[in-house]
Amino acid sequence: MAGTNPMQTPPAGPIRTSTARPADLGVGKTEWLRWMPGLNTLLRYEIAWLRHDVVAGLVLATMLVPVGIAYAVASGLPGICGLYATIVPLLVYALFGPSRILVLGPDSALAVVILGVVLPLSGGDPQRAVVLGGMMALVSGTVLILAGLGRLGFVTELLSKPIRYGYMNGIALTVLISQLPKLFGFSVESTGPLRDLWAIGGAILAGRTNWVALAIGLGTLAVILLLRGSKRVPGILVAVVGAAIIVGMLDLAERHNVAILGSLPQGLPGFAIPWIGVSDIVPVLIGGCAVAMVSFADTSVLSRAYAARTRTSVDPNQEMVGLGAANLATGFFQGFPISSSSSRTPVAEAAGARTQLTGIVGALAIALLLLLAPNLLRNLPTSALAAVVIASAIGLFEIADLKRIYRIQHWEFWLSMACFAGVAVFGAIPGIGLAIVIAVIEFLWDGWRPYSAILGRPDGIEGYHDITRYPDADRISGLVLFRWDAPLFFANAELFRERILAAVAESPTPVRCVVVAAAPVTSVDVTASDALAELDDALQAQGIELRFAELKDPVKDKLRRFGLFDRFGETRFFPTIDAAVSRYRGTA
Repeated sequence: MAGTNPMQTPPAGPIRTSTARPADLGVGKTEWLRWMPGLNTLLRYEIAWLRHDVVAGLVLATMLVPVGIAYAVASGLPGICGLYATIVPLLVYALFGPSRILVLGPDSALAVVILGVVLPLSGGDPQRAVVLGGMMALVSGTVLILAGLGRLGFVTELLSKPIRYGYMNGIALTVLISQLPKLFGFSVESTGPLRDLWAIGGAILAGRTNWVALAIGLGTLAVILLLRGSKRVPGILVAVVGAAIIVGMLDLAERHNVAILGSLPQGLPGFAIPWIGVSDIVPVLIGGCAVAMVSFADTSVLSRAYAARTRTSVDPNQEMVGLGAANLATGFFQGFPISSSSSRTPVAEAAGARTQLTGIVGALAIALLLLLAPNLLRNLPTSALAAVVIASAIGLFEIADLKRIYRIQHWEFWLSMACFAGVAVFGAIPGIGLAIVIAVIEFLWDGWRPYSAILGRPDGIEGYHDITRYPDADRISGLVLFRWDAPLFFANAELFRERILAAVAESPTPVRCVVVAAAPVTSVDVTASDALAELDDALQAQGIELRFAELKDPVKDKLRRFGLFDRFGETRFFPTIDAAVSRYRGTA
């Protein structure tokens, strides 16, 4: 649709759904309205956007149906649940979500996590699988809403890019492996990604491959990949409809035992509370929390990307609330955990979406399909659905940026590989735990063993600099200028003390004063303050005075609370290194 892409011709007065205040809209200062950006959008809706949103919604629906069914089957649930988990989240997110065109629904990155909980607990019972999936959605929705209300939207920033890449690459490989049996037309008992691969290889060598199903699956995959870059031709729709027509016309389900989707239940989902047994509580809680973290990590990245492109702003805390409300609602209507979609959102964008009305139109179109034509996709082969999921998994792999990371920082690349291996070997849920542990270790390592330097003054360069970089820099007799490049806290306090005492011991002249260049010190805790007091005692015993330069006022405030400011006195603190050096020279 040339000329309708909102990224090329953005609508006048872009909607800042996450930042608009009720008072700005003339509807009073009602606090609850702030948590429903969809109402703000409605109050500012322009009739000129309607045609674009309706057309984009209809185009989007053609992709939502096959993808929703495919991801439900990949998650170990009946295909119809994928449509329920598409309709409900789109309607709820339109009210609570801050992003203007983000599309929510079942996601390949979550499929393997859901499958890891549903498959062993359901025992092959579809109804039990639906209940487990619904409860996982309730757990993830509750966690996300509470986190959003608690303004914890910053937590995903704790996962570095290499760790996210490693985790997502592991998820992509796990998803791909999980779909290979369906693609080849047989089934294996899942025991873990690498062990499953071994079992799949054994089944192929044993001659269990259904060659007709495999040909259909590979043909579907080829069409999807060939048409992936097209904005005019919906590759997934063409591929799955073509596969369903071929299977139906040639009666391949009966003649060649090709597994098919079958008829979908007619009608819309009813409200139901997904009660689970006591023995299921722990794995469902762990799985629900895991998908909450993964879904928000993906959604926040995608939401920020589209906010930048549409020149709007998105509140990550409101994004958590919107995503959580969508998960919570779908859990009560026979759905399962959902996330944003990096493949369906571009479809809405390319089709000309202006607002979340696009998602509402798409949801209503699917609802009409279930009411009027539930048998339309009866002949859809499961190998074609597996191809849809495999194509999505291929898109999850991140290779190019990892090459860049390898070139510029080897250790972060291998950190990513460790996370990837953890997911590939142990599975998605243990892999999430490993990713979090690695992230915490990475975060603490920089502060635990930070860089420090002894400073001198190089000829021809202003200021004081690291003598390891400038070996010829002048050092002032009797003075040690020491810089500490990290917050001072319990994990590095003893190291700080050791390095200063080592700098004193290694000084070429007897030391009378140590000045800590403290600009990089952004915080100090009780353990570190006690270490400072001990260091001061140790230095005074040698006739050395400890001073500080460029210490930030908030850190000084903490020292006052800890009683150290009174101990040291105002005269030991200097606004600049030059001021500290001048005072030393004047009193030396």
